[in-house]
Amino acid sequence: MTRPSSAGRFAPSPSADLHIGNLRTAILAWLFARSTRRRFLVRVEDLDDRTFPDIAARQVADLAAIGVTSDEPPEYQTAHTARYDAVIDELTARGLVYECYCSRKDILQAPRAPHAPEGAYPGTCRDLTDTQRAERRAGGRPPALRLRSDTFRYTVTDILHGDYTGVVDDLVLRRGDGIPAYNLAVVVDDAAQGVDQVVRGDDLLPSSPRQAYLGALLGYPTPMYAHVPLVLNADGKRLAKRDGAVTLAEIGVENALAQIADSLGFTARTLPGMLDDFDPARLPRDPWVYRPG
Repeated sequence: MTRPSSAGRFAPSPSADLHIGNLRTAILAWLFARSTRRRFLVRVEDLDDRTFPDIAARQVADLAAIGVTSDEPPEYQTAHTARYDAVIDELTARGLVYECYCSRKDILQAPRAPHAPEGAYPGTCRDLTDTQRAERRAGGRPPALRLRSDTFRYTVTDILHGDYTGVVDDLVLRRGDGIPAYNLAVVVDDAAQGVDQVVRGDDLLPSSPRQAYLGALLGYPTPMYAHVPLVLNADGKRLAKRDGAVTLAEIGVENALAQIADSLGFTARTLPGMLDDFDPARLPRDPWVYRPG
């Protein structure tokens, strides 16, 4: 795979309009990329059937309205399914893929080996015999495809969190409904686009070891990670539409930029002004509690 020059990115899923927390993370991703002279890209992660083209268009428009624009036309994951299929074929040829017939309930109820980390897939379908596999196929449940991992833990380095060691299990590569899994698609897309700087919410930090491990198996360089604090509501829970006026259409561009700038300790109210004063070492490490109005 030919990899273009280095880049950062923001990759929203168009299941709902962006709220001020999403916009804040997008601004941080833009600042990290621009301050390190990287390209900045927007990627629309629209593989899931709970995403919508009209929402994707509004998300891209909202990002542009606050100054977060992509150096290239936004990519849509649904345009690159052949890219994911090719990687799954490669891993299959290497003997690193197996069929999994487990439901979520099956996984939750399955016993785990003593050395398996909590939350890891217990390997129920990892070593099925041909007969057992045929029996499960006859049951009519379409199998997911899982990676045959050879480790339980992997360590990544994060600018804000330092070294982080997390669970690596036999992660899903393709869901039972045929949709490429998030952990596969994000790794393959980042490599294809030359993304070597991943800035996103710190709720995704636990997924980074899985993704970095998969990337290493595929020969991809490990990106530089920066997992930034989330924006929470007054109850300390993740911000959502139900929390009131939280979208750009409701808040307004100037107010949104001013509130985000204040939350990050900037006096400037424009992205170029924030960039002039950007220093990752001075970024807040705690969540921002957002109160509409």
